[in-house]
Amino acid sequence: MSVPKPSSAAAVWWQAIRPRTLALSVSPVIAGAALAVASAGTFRLDASLIAGLGAMAIQIGTNLHNDAADFLNGTDQPGRIGPPRVTEQGWLPAETVKRAAHVAFTLAALAGLFLATLGGWPILLVGLASVLAGYAYSAGPRPISRGPFGEVMVIGFFGLAAVGGTYWLNTGQLDAAALALGLIVGLPAAAVLLVNNTRDLDNDRAAGRRTLAILLGRQSAGQVYDALLGATFGGLLTLALLAPGTGGALLGLAALPAAAKAARAFREAGDGAAFNRCLGATARVQVVLTLALAAGLVIF
Repeated sequence: MSVPKPSSAAAVWWQAIRPRTLALSVSPVIAGAALAVASAGTFRLDASLIAGLGAMAIQIGTNLHNDAADFLNGTDQPGRIGPPRVTEQGWLPAETVKRAAHVAFTLAALAGLFLATLGGWPILLVGLASVLAGYAYSAGPRPISRGPFGEVMVIGFFGLAAVGGTYWLNTGQLDAAALALGLIVGLPAAAVLLVNNTRDLDNDRAAGRRTLAILLGRQSAGQVYDALLGATFGGLLTLALLAPGTGGALLGLAALPAAAKAARAFREAGDGAAFNRCLGATARVQVVLTLALAAGLVIF
């Protein structure tokens, strides 16, 4: 579906990087840093800032590469119901968008090299794996985006790796609380991808994809969505009850009304526009959850 082109080159690129997704990459860094303050009383501003910038660079690179790749491999067909993509709309050439993705991934790699000087080889491995996963999401013989493991990848990289890596950079250690918090933050991020893939279920099936939403079907995908959000808050309660010094994380329960609203939006979604609203509502769950639990960890 053709939409009006943004009025400036800057606005086109702003559309291309999908700014609404950037909160998903920064949230685990905030959570990991807050846990470090709560459990170890340590905080490294330089490490946390560079980790956040590196995470955003990986997200931007992934978004740009996906924009170009899905156009080139025929996944983005006329009638696509998701937010407009710059390559599909003809606003930018695919090769230009891919070059911008390479720049973003290079910046992420440079950030990772700096962080490796602070956190050693574990951070180097996490950074390398994150950049490779960004490319592999839409590239290679078996792109992650075309199979059923996208949600698992999101939990791994936008939850466990990002929270655990940030915690390691601030404390020099990794423990069960950091891994649990990684799951808590990663689960709603995976729910965001599940909404996206459920919205695109018919087009993705026609393009030969086998996403989790396609394998499950609409109804079962909704049940998994509810389970992801439910497990988020179940994990939050478990963390606060069992991990010393993390009781303040219970402030994250402030996101429950947003989660209930998002779950209702998923159940009632009947077209692309409704799923897009659900997508935004789900992203807000993670943002509210992260900011609230981080504030609780630091304050209490």
